[in-house]
Formats: sequence, structure tokens, C-alpha cells
Amino acid sequence: MLNATWIESFTVLAEEGHFTRAAERLNMTQPGVSQHLRKLERQLGQKLISQDGKSFTLTAAGEKLRVLGLSRRAEERSLRDEIAKDDPDAGELRVACSGSFAMLFYPRAIELMRNAPRLSIHVEAAPQARVLAGILDGAFDLGVVSEDPQHPRIDAVRIGREELCLVLPTGVEGALRFEDLEALGFIAHPDGYSYANDLFSLNFPESFTGADRLKVRSYVNQIGQIPSPVAEGIGYTLLPRSGIEAFPHADRLNIVTLPKRRYHELWSICRRGRMPSARIRRIMALAAGLAADLD
Repeated sequence: MLNATWIESFTVLAEEGHFTRAAERLNMTQPGVSQHLRKLERQLGQKLISQDGKSFTLTAAGEKLRVLGLSRRAEERSLRDEIAKDDPDAGELRVACSGSFAMLFYPRAIELMRNAPRLSIHVEAAPQARVLAGILDGAFDLGVVSEDPQHPRIDAVRIGREELCLVLPTGVEGALRFEDLEALGFIAHPDGYSYANDLFSLNFPESFTGADRLKVRSYVNQIGQIPSPVAEGIGYTLLPRSGIEAFPHADRLNIVTLPKRRYHELWSICRRGRMPSARIRRIMALAAGLAADLD
């Protein structure tokens, strides 16, 4: 590897065309500049200048090294400018969260990108274990999860909570018995069984015998499609409120409040030790605002 200090000394010498002026500009002695020049020549095995008395000209190798020195200086200046600049409207940001929260979050991310052409936001809907792993290995800049991971390399901030909701078609009113739900049939999905064990064991302790015994009317693994059959009068489902708020036909759903309500907390997480950039702080504020609206 060529020594960066020697290259800068040579570049200044080439710009000034004079050893004394180069030494003054570099705050060095003239022998020090000459020493850097000789070390570069030995390392490259080429003469870099052709001297004629007190003046000199660059050799072909010296001219190539001058171009390299100017290029490195420009790249370093660009890097320093990028580091110093903290523009919330520029750069890339990678966010991971549950599928239901992604449905609520992503349209707002699109709004931000529409008004900031140099901003790139990548959103991945993922289970909590994947979100945590991605934050730790640097795959994600920000995550939204349902509990404090209490990990020594993760900073977590509670941003709100959302209710786990029983969702029925409109027209199905009143206090329901578990038998009424069984008559409708469950619109199942990957998280639906754990939701059922969570909510139904609280509210139907005598008649509910486990999610594996629910009468399933249909199954769908696309989060955006889960409420669709319910809106058409086919069955019921269980979803966090964020998955309902983002559904375009939410007016065709009936959210039933059971006697014992169940909430999932929402936590914003990022890797500890990193100073959040302006764009990350903006997205954290956006996620916190969405979570507050769900509470």
C-alpha cells in the first residue's frame, strides 16, 4: 500500500512546482518533503520528477501519481462532506416490523419518498426473531417489535401498544358466545392460532379448548388479505389493530370488544452504540406517531 501522507506531500509538491513552497504549505521542512519523494520513488521503482537545477518537471510516472493524489483528495473531501451532512431526505433506510404494522407504516413511507427523491426506504415484514437478528447483524437500521428484547446490544424504546381485536362481519352484533364464533368459522393465518390462544383463553375459559381445535373456514397467509373474507361475511378473524386500520374496507368490519381485552406492546429498536441519523430519527418519530394512534 502506498503511504497516503507521502502521496499528499508529492501532490502538493507537484501543485507548487517548488520544494520550499511545498514545505511551507505542508508545515514541513524541505528535507522532509524530499524524503517523502525518495521513499515513494523507491516504493514504486520509478523516478517521479526530472530535476534541472532548482526546477523540476514530472516524469510520466510522476504525472500518474499526481492524478491519483488529486483523486484521493477529492474522494476524501467527498467522504468528509457526506459524513458531516445529516440530511433526513437522503440516503437508505431499512426497517423491519410485523406484517400488520408494515401495512400501516409503508403508505406513510411512500409519502416521504415521494417528497424526497434521494430517500430510499426498504420495509420488510418479518417475525420478531428475524427483526431482532437483523438489527444485531446490521441488516436493519430500525425495527418495531411487540416486546422489549432486553438485549445488551439493542436500544429499545416503548412507543405504544395495540389491541388484539376480534373481527366479525358487519351485521353480527351483540355479545357473542364461543359457540357463535364456531358457527361462523375462523379465518386462520400464521399468527392467528397464537392470537386465539391468547385472547380466547381469557374470555372463554370453559368452552375454548385450544386453537388447534377451532373450526377453520378459510386460511390465508397474506396479511393484507386476511380481513377480506370477513368483510364479505365469511367467518371471523383475530388481528392487531394495525392490521385493521390499514385495511381499505374497514367500514365493512365489526370490531367486537370482549370483556377481557388483550394488548400487545410496541417497541422501537435499533443497535446500541450507533448515533441515529436524521432519517432514522424521523422514521422513529413516524413509527411512534402511528403506535400512539393505535393505543
